[in-house]
This record gives sequence, C-alpha cells and structure tokens, in this order.
Amino acid sequence: MKILLLGSGGREHALAWKMSQSEKLTKLFIAPGNAGTSQMGENVNINPNDFEAVKSFALDNTIDMIVVGPEEPLVRGIKDFVLNDPQIAHIPVIGPGKEGARLEGSKEYAKAFMQRHDIPTAGYLSVTNDNIEEGIAFLKTLKAPYVLKADGLAAGKGVLILDDLQEAETELKAMLAGKFGDAGNTVVIEEFLKGIELSVFVLTDGHGYVVFPEAKDYKRIGEGDTGLNTGGMGAISPVPFAGDEFMKKVHDRVVVPTVEGLAKDNIPYKGFVFIGLMNIDGDPFVIEYNVRMGDPETEVVIPRIKSDLVDLFEAVAAGNLRTKTLDIDERSATTVMLVSGGYPEAYEKGKVISGLDLITNGLVFHAGTAQKDEEVVTNGGRVIALTSYGATKEEALKQSFENAGKINYAGKYFRSDIGFDL
Repeated sequence: MKILLLGSGGREHALAWKMSQSEKLTKLFIAPGNAGTSQMGENVNINPNDFEAVKSFALDNTIDMIVVGPEEPLVRGIKDFVLNDPQIAHIPVIGPGKEGARLEGSKEYAKAFMQRHDIPTAGYLSVTNDNIEEGIAFLKTLKAPYVLKADGLAAGKGVLILDDLQEAETELKAMLAGKFGDAGNTVVIEEFLKGIELSVFVLTDGHGYVVFPEAKDYKRIGEGDTGLNTGGMGAISPVPFAGDEFMKKVHDRVVVPTVEGLAKDNIPYKGFVFIGLMNIDGDPFVIEYNVRMGDPETEVVIPRIKSDLVDLFEAVAAGNLRTKTLDIDERSATTVMLVSGGYPEAYEKGKVISGLDLITNGLVFHAGTAQKDEEVVTNGGRVIALTSYGATKEEALKQSFENAGKINYAGKYFRSDIGFDL
C-alpha cells in the first residue's frame, strides 16, 4: 500500500515512524515532511493546503491512502475535495470532512454540539458585534478569571484567560475589532473551569472506535507553567490521575456521546477526535475538540501503540473498526521538546544541530528541522521531540532529560520540569 502523509511536524514524524513499521506499507510519502521524516519515507515538496498539487501527486504515484496530520487542510475541506473528484474519489482520506472538522474550526460549533448531545462542558455565550452588550453583561455574571476564545483557527493563539473584568471587556472588543483577524468575528466567552488538564484520543470510522492512551502536555514556555503559551513543551502518558474510574467516566460521558452525536447529526467521520479535558474533582469536562492528533502528544501516545497503525487506518477506511482491538505498551512514555531561543516569539532558523547520533536509548522525533547539505538545521520554533520509555514516568523523564543534554544547537532551550505537577 502506498500512503501519502500530509504535514511537517513532530506529529507527522511520529506517525511516519509508526506507519513505516507496517508490513502493509510498500511506500510512504510525506508532504512536505522534515529532516526526520526523510528517514521513514520520501519527502515531497507539496503544501498540504494545495489540494490540486496533492491530487496530481496522488494520481502520478498511484496513492492508495491519504493520512492528514494537521488541522488546516481538514478545516479547508481536503476530504470533500477528494470525495467530490471522480479521478481520486476512490482514495480514502484519514481525517473528517469539512462539516466534522468544524468541531475544531469553530469553537461556537463545538460548544453547540456538546450542548446538543449532553456532553459536560463549561457554560458559555457566543458574542459578535451584534450582541456585544449581552457579552459584557455575561462577563459580569462570571467570576474571574475570564476566558475568551476566538471562534476560528488562530494558530493556537486565540484563547485569552484574564483576571481583570475591565481588561476582559477591552480584549473582547479588540477581538471583535479584528485582533485575530476573521477568526475573532465571533468570540466564545466561557466560564473558567479549575482543575487539571489531560487529552484523550479517539480513532473512529463514524460508528466503531478505539481509544488511544491518554496524555498530558505542557503548554507554557517557562518552568512551573509560567510565561507565554506555546504549541507544547512536552508530554507524558499514561496520566497518573486518570485511573480506571475516571477513564470510565470519560468513555461513558464523553467518548460515546461524541461518536454517537456525530452519527445522529449525520456527520460522516473517519479519523481522529482529540478531546481536551479538564478533571474537576474526579469528573471530566470537555474544554475543546481537535480533529487530528495533538502535538507533542502524538510523540508520546503513538510509541505506546503496539498495534499496526496502517491496519487500523485500513479498518477506518473500510468502516469495520469495530473488529479491531488496540494493543498498548504498559510502560510510561515521556516527551521533552527542544525549542529555538526566543520561541514562542521571534527566533532564528538555520542553526546547525549536533548530537542526534548520540541518542541510543530513546526516540528522536523531528518537529522543526530541515536538511541543508550534509547537516540538519533548525527550521521552526519547536525543533526536536525526545521520547523515552520507562517502568515509571520518573524513569522515562530521567532518560528524556539525559538525551536533551546530548543534542546541541545555538539557542537550545527545554523545560526541565515536565511532569512537575504530578
């Protein structure tokens, strides 16, 4: 089977690493990929959002399946593009269509979906310029901190959590005035939920599903969860506080009504549902949906999957995922992310990376790298994800931190406290 994987980050390297182990795979192409994915298959210089280029490549290379890593092509409707083109409609796409992708593409749509299907989440109000006074009145009924979310995709920057009511009012007006572009034409004001976060990943064909191991990631740039939000500085799996009792509540109250809700709403869905959760006194509440695997959670979850990922994707495409069971590695896995100096603000690219060949006990997933002649150089804010196994999370973290010390490039930074709060 020839597979085209779309994307270029650590998530795609982890997926490529796992798919490349399948006996069902004959050839893997990654578009556009990075310096690490080139070891798992062939990188092709195609923008995942250029659907015509994806189509041409798929036809020229007799591609049997397209796996979509990032959210943007899904929200833009790559699945529908393929389904509606007679030349390529036979190629299964792992990822939802445009309607299903609205679960991530629109915060308002996701909240209405949860409300409709009795899925536990925070109270909210959707605000536009037409009902801004109602929005300000709603803010006044809430206790600090105040949560404002741009409705559309804002590259992970569209969520504000503010302690001051006056500041929240000012920011609401700024968002509606275009602070986040069109993404903020609608703003969702949410009740603040206090608890501890984790993520759960479901692979579904729209009816059957398998639940991947849960993970917890760390978003802030600074030690002790301080400073600016990033795309993620590391992750751990399993999550110590997510025991059998809690995960049964997640399954019964969130996973089942989500999959059944998609079917009830006549939304065909073949792909991943990433469920961002808050554990509040032992009860799960949904903060958000994503319609793809998370990053860096993929780098910690996928290494714990012992089952053949290509076989699972085939079952999704065929609609018989109910016949599959998931084989999971019981060991702990931890991921530590090496980032560029200055990230998540301005940073320089093109710094030569050394020490990659020194990592023997652990997995190296490239996130923002490029091949330049004989050297691997930095090519993004998040550069390398280092994943390790251990009998305990402490053992796995010790190895990940040890490996982080072996890799070097100008401006290297990582958080040395991943898992500190557990």
